[in-house]
Amino acid sequence: MLRAVKQNLITYAIFLIVALVGLYFGKAIAGRHDFLRVWAFSNILILLAGLPFLFVQSRAGLPDFWDERVSQKNRFLFPALIGMVFGILDILVFKVILHPAPYQELPPFLQPFPYSCFLYFSGAFEVEVFYRLIPLTLILIFAKWFKKGKYFTAFFWAGAALTALREPLEQLPSGSAGLIFYSLFTGFLMNFLQAVWYRKSGFLASLSVRLGHYLFWHILLGVYVEWFELA
Repeated sequence: MLRAVKQNLITYAIFLIVALVGLYFGKAIAGRHDFLRVWAFSNILILLAGLPFLFVQSRAGLPDFWDERVSQKNRFLFPALIGMVFGILDILVFKVILHPAPYQELPPFLQPFPYSCFLYFSGAFEVEVFYRLIPLTLILIFAKWFKKGKYFTAFFWAGAALTALREPLEQLPSGSAGLIFYSLFTGFLMNFLQAVWYRKSGFLASLSVRLGHYLFWHILLGVYVEWFELA
């Protein structure tokens, strides 16, 4: 128990350090690029809200970050591949179909490489803390307590569905009904699968899904636009 919590804390601290390095990286190149997105220290401080939940993963019926019962394939490989599929789909829809013409400048959802690696890793970490780590842990701790866990599975599926709705509703695009349906459906499905993998393999698996998506949608697409369309 104590060893698992220690591993959770060390991993979380490393992620915070990566976010801090990205913050200074962004400040160092500020002014060189239009639409550069740079974190503030408040972005990092607010992530400290996730710390208490590192102590209660097993109590909530969730695997700890490095639970020995979870294989590395289930923790990283398979979740990342799922995220990559969603990233490739987004590129096909939003870039290949809707915006085949070359960009004249990096759009706001893309950032210069290699800064993009730091920004989108930190962004994925932040999203998973507030979309999965905090809400699902709270829901499942309550589910364990309520009637001694009789409805634990029902609470999980309800929590998975509710947390999966947040991102697609927050990022609902304007446009045709088909585009709105695509965004809602894929956004909900990816977030729902993240909740499933979180319960199955822990927080790092959920994070891996998002990182797989961001690798293609934000980082590799950004490299392509910056190096080939803007060159």
